[in-house]
Amino acid sequence: MKRSASVTVLRELQPLLELTQRVGSDPLLAQASTGNSSVKLDGVIWIKASGRWMADALRDDIFIPLDLAEVTECLRQGIDPAGRCPSASIETAMHAALPHRVVLHVHCVNTIAWAVRRDAPIQLRSRLDGLPWQWIPYVASGLPLARAIEGALSAHPGATVFVLGNHGLVIAAETVENVEALLSEVRKRLAIVPRMGRPADYAGLLEICAGSPWDLPKDDGLHRLGTDPVSQAILAGGLLYPCQAIFFGFPYSSGPVMTIKDRGVVVSTSIEPAELAMLLGLAQVVQRIGASAPLRYLTEAEVAPLLSQGTSRYRELAIAGRAAATGRS
Repeated sequence: MKRSASVTVLRELQPLLELTQRVGSDPLLAQASTGNSSVKLDGVIWIKASGRWMADALRDDIFIPLDLAEVTECLRQGIDPAGRCPSASIETAMHAALPHRVVLHVHCVNTIAWAVRRDAPIQLRSRLDGLPWQWIPYVASGLPLARAIEGALSAHPGATVFVLGNHGLVIAAETVENVEALLSEVRKRLAIVPRMGRPADYAGLLEICAGSPWDLPKDDGLHRLGTDPVSQAILAGGLLYPCQAIFFGFPYSSGPVMTIKDRGVVVSTSIEPAELAMLLGLAQVVQRIGASAPLRYLTEAEVAPLLSQGTSRYRELAIAGRAAATGRS
């Protein structure tokens, strides 16, 4: 299924690489290996590889080429193309289902803060008025999401902005410049001022960390998971989006982080960069959700596949992706 690249194609890829790097370097748009982008060139779809970090787009080969005709045929037969090429993004089917030349998928924290609400379609209607957008209720990544996108396009062929319930944002256009312009407009319209909580008890947290397997993170926003009662109540209610389940369980009762009520947060001394990035993103999301917001948590049936052995491989790839980029063994 893979194809090779000519010098001309590599030159045409450059704008997408630059956009991908900018997006991946913004923690409000992408955390660790989340998000993906693609471009269709001369019968080939170039798409970010699974587990690779968008922030590494200019310093590493994070894109792989797939034969677009073969990927499209997989969709026609109801086969997930990511299964044929495991190194490809899990969202390959969704990128191929969109007819646009350039596709960008991000885990924008402001978008997610709206997308986890039960009243999201109503809230978004006025904020995105005038844009060619569509709401996609939560479905699993891969072929199910591709089918949902196809359904939305069938009903609304001009749609180029898709808000994914309990997931994120997809933008499609014919040029990288148009995708970035749409992204900027959506970000502006969906921006939420994060809630400010009490400052962390750094002295008390340092005492807890002394001689223990725990470390004191320096991010003030992260500590609000421990000092902000609203954030604690939101997290106690369930899982808001897939990466939360994949990296931290329900909500993060075990693993590399421990919340100390009224004091802040401590993290494992062995926490991986991918885990920390996901945790920081989670903190940013919940601090943008109001105390009275009607939330739509993932159901048990939706969570179960996220905890399967196959899906948990995504977490391993995210950790390995950063290790490869930084030369860690």
